[in-house]
Amino acid sequence: MAASRPRTTTILPDRPASSFADLGVPPTLVAALAQAGVSAPFPIQAATLPDSLAGRDVLGRGRTGSGKTYAFVLPVLAQLARRPGTPQPGRPRALILAPTRELATQIHATLAPLATALSLRTMTIFGGVAASVQTRQLRAGVDVVVACPGRLRDHVGEGHATLDAVEITVLDEADHMADLGFLPTVRWLLAKTPPRCQRLLFSATLDEAVNVLVREFMADPATHRVDPEVAPVASMTHHLLHVHEDERLPVLVDLAAAPGRTLVFTRTKHGAKRLTKQLNAAGVRSVELHGNLSQNARDRNLDAFRDGTARTLVATDIAARGIHVDDVTLVVHADPPVEHKAYLHRSGRTARAGADGTVVTLMTDSQVADVVVLARRAGIAPTTTRLRAGDPLLRRLAPGERTYEVVAVAESTMDNGAQARTGRARTGRTRRGSTAAAASTAAADPGTARTRASKVPGRVGGVAAFSSSTRVGRRSR
Repeated sequence: MAASRPRTTTILPDRPASSFADLGVPPTLVAALAQAGVSAPFPIQAATLPDSLAGRDVLGRGRTGSGKTYAFVLPVLAQLARRPGTPQPGRPRALILAPTRELATQIHATLAPLATALSLRTMTIFGGVAASVQTRQLRAGVDVVVACPGRLRDHVGEGHATLDAVEITVLDEADHMADLGFLPTVRWLLAKTPPRCQRLLFSATLDEAVNVLVREFMADPATHRVDPEVAPVASMTHHLLHVHEDERLPVLVDLAAAPGRTLVFTRTKHGAKRLTKQLNAAGVRSVELHGNLSQNARDRNLDAFRDGTARTLVATDIAARGIHVDDVTLVVHADPPVEHKAYLHRSGRTARAGADGTVVTLMTDSQVADVVVLARRAGIAPTTTRLRAGDPLLRRLAPGERTYEVVAVAESTMDNGAQARTGRARTGRTRRGSTAAAASTAAADPGTARTRASKVPGRVGGVAAFSSSTRVGRRSR
């Protein structure tokens, strides 16, 4: 292991990026990228790939949504392709560590098609799924493991995996791993890899916790920063809505009922579950994502959000890192986060890869002072408005006709609060009127909007329900 500090720092200017071929990416990978619709590198990729492809340790910093995944996936695969060989049982050749199951899954989804083009085997390792399945995959031999630290340590400790054949190691979202308390486990795992293997570390912030890993495990790393340490995205607009506590739910319902995907953040798991039920009861088909759900439930709810079955995802900070769903147009902080890094990571689920996005934070009288400090530390200058439900500004923040589904909520026995039996009813009669008033009424008394239900099974946001589609409201003029 090497003890050194990074010596090379690059702050990339705003300039056109080179092609992947010009950066040294092998032709097979360039072709696989083109097939996936990826033709031009993002700044973090253009900055880091020449060093990482040359075999150098790299420390990369870029905000969420900046394209870090390809920046480390490509050199991992390129290095393994240069030295082809059959992986030995239980001895992976490359290791990618990520702090959450969702991020590990997202990385693997990016990695797997490119690895297939090179005939390389990949797998994920994390908790919440059967360890025996992972053990069988390890025994069969695998080139690249994408893992969360805790479950991987279990496999190594039980002798199902050894890390002495690892040629390249990646730490993604290193600062978040430190925030979650994974640093001791990460250090334990890295110590099991060969001291001379290449190491790539990517993070949204480079704080002292990350520097501990740099000093202990990286040799003369090239450091690339492609944006400031605290950097709101230019294509993202920020709004603070000062509301009375009684107005929070009607305002949320109005925003979430607009067209497009909406991601709503709460501070607690209980809050996410409760708000999901309230939104469904108000006619906004929603799903939840938090640590109390089984892995199957988390995957199912994310799939529903991705495919449009549910337009709204209500999540704790577990979703702030690594969850990439295309075209999230609105992020709502139903509960303002405690610290500015969480705000930036939550907000980074919209306005990704150059797209536009809107971020709304709801605050009550008791939260104003804390939110003002939060905005200053996050480096944003939000527009602050005191409003009530039905304010025309809500239509400007989330344009379009509000759509509600009549949902009759019923309790049932659920797996970790996630699994429920649901049904879809026959389409109800269309009702038109004041959108804000209808949303407020539905939120206060969902029984006023119930219809007869069919017996067709389905799933709705972790809530047992029978529903029918109903449109309420008029197009904004």
